Amino acid sequence: MEKNKVLRVIKVVLADDHEIFRDGFRVMLKKHPGINLVGEASNGQELIETVRRLQPDLVVTDIKMPVLDGIEATKQLINEHPGMGIIAFSMFDEETLIMDMLEAGARGYLLKNANKKEVFDAIESVHRGNNYYCNQTSAKLMNLLSKTTGNSNRAKEKKITFSPKELQIIELICKESSNKEIAEQINLTIRTVEKYRERIHEKTGAKNVVGVVVYAIKNGLHQL
Repeated sequence: MEKNKVLRVIKVVLADDHEIFRDGFRVMLKKHPGINLVGEASNGQELIETVRRLQPDLVVTDIKMPVLDGIEATKQLINEHPGMGIIAFSMFDEETLIMDMLEAGARGYLLKNANKKEVFDAIESVHRGNNYYCNQTSAKLMNLLSKTTGNSNRAKEKKITFSPKELQIIELICKESSNKEIAEQINLTIRTVEKYRERIHEKTGAKNVVGVVVYAIKNGLHQL
């Protein structure tokens, strides 16, 4: 083992309009040697500008903020930085906000009463490219998706036909399998899997893994 090996630090930007919350979050992150809070913002517009300037690995953002809320800020950030990990952090345990943030491109959702370990786990998980939802959020998400399957106040999904291979890959995506894992399981090259995923994204209109999962559940292609 190399004694002088440098620890890969996750650079985080936080957005919240309450200074007292930002202060507490900053103190908490100082307790984790692998996470560094490199910037802060008090609204969605400041968040976008801060991300452009600092190029962090990950964003933690409140939802209800002045000037520009977290949902609209997330949409813009994902448009500018498609691979960026974004975690929503809110006091509002509301089903519609959970769905809005996921559809905007967030890969995680935490309530502000989450404990330190859960916050650290969420940041590390999303930074690795996974999705992370706190226990309360997972229950809310399942309730919402079960209620909206086949009958939603949102625009109804167009019926789309998928090939057997596409359905197989959608199921594996929902199980959070990587391209390499999918390729190994169904005997395809990684490049072929990537092409299938691109086609699935085009058909479903999904911008990321979460979008595919939401589409699959709402349209009966995957069960929680």
